[in-house]
Amino acid sequence: MKKRISNSRLGTLEELKDEHFGKRGTPRREELEEGYKNFKIGVLLQEARLKKGMTQQELADKVGTTKSYISKIENNVKEARISTLQKIVELGFGGQLELSIRL
Repeated sequence: MKKRISNSRLGTLEELKDEHFGKRGTPRREELEEGYKNFKIGVLLQEARLKKGMTQQELADKVGTTKSYISKIENNVKEARISTLQKIVELGFGGQLELSIRL
């Protein structure tokens, strides 16, 4: 028998994170948010690589690294430096890395 979830209990993603991980600024919540940023970068790189029709090995060869390293970045096992991201985007994809700061 399936359990039904009442729509009245559903909240926003922010409310869910507040309830389960605490408000922004608390150590547990900041750890969650930081992990999401790293995950997002890996997913963005993977999407770009697939859009270019490249394998991890082909990208690694273009950038001068290993397939394993590309996989670790894409799967959020390893964090990449900005200089490494720039190399991947420019040498690997032929693109340009853009960063922004919002206050």
